[in-house]
Amino acid sequence: MGFHTTEIEGVLIKDLKVFNDQRGWLTELFRDDELPEEFRPLMGYISMTYPGVVRGPHEHRYQTDYFCFFGDFTLYLWDNREGSGTYGRKMAVKVDRKIALVPPGVVHAYKNEGRENGFVVNFPDRLYAGRGRKEPVDEIRYEDVPESPYRVE
Repeated sequence: MGFHTTEIEGVLIKDLKVFNDQRGWLTELFRDDELPEEFRPLMGYISMTYPGVVRGPHEHRYQTDYFCFFGDFTLYLWDNREGSGTYGRKMAVKVDRKIALVPPGVVHAYKNEGRENGFVVNFPDRLYAGRGRKEPVDEIRYEDVPESPYRVE
């Protein structure tokens, strides 16, 4: 499948294979036959992040994120799952042209460390705000909590 385990249980990282030719490049963001058996994306979106900007930190109770990073990003992770074998563990990893699968309960943030705009595509396994956007948003946000232990400088 090509995924590698990380220092945090359930978080997987995978290199994006980039195919170059005279026209430019192409990469497969996901293939059903390479996804973990229990993970099925329900939506997709792309975001652009300016140089030096941090998105997050936040976590989800139910949602797994499947990020595809294009740019000079660092992904920050904190295992906040009390029953996990890696509970309390923190890590940071460079993720340019990588996929990161982040399960529920893992606090995550990413920072564009580069000089150019960076792009992130996400294929989460839950719909934002549920079907028809009629449910509570599955996010616990720490961005604006001054005493939060999940800070990215």
